[in-house]
Amino acid sequence: MHALVVGGAGTDIADALEAEGVDVTRLEGVVSGDRLEDAGVADADLLVVADSNEATAVPVAHEHNPDIRTVAYTGDGVPEFIKGVLDLTVDPALLDATAVAEELAA
Repeated sequence: MHALVVGGAGTDIADALEAEGVDVTRLEGVVSGDRLEDAGVADADLLVVADSNEATAVPVAHEHNPDIRTVAYTGDGVPEFIKGVLDLTVDPALLDATAVAEELAA
């Protein structure tokens, strides 16, 4: 399984996914379509957005890979226009990264 983790706040979830044997590519800063392409979004299984400011990566990822699973792992919430294309939203205050990674990797 290959996952893209977007946002500098995603260290915990990225580390937890790697501990579950997931190949993780971490992306920080502004995430454009080109950066997602370079990171392998076309073949990725999972996109985890750990910074609500980078939530626009979700629809961009779906443009490149309609089958990608998308997860927002942030306590900041996500913009309303993103909610319709997200598969799952998880607040880190409710579920820790290890529990979320175990479920996502299964």
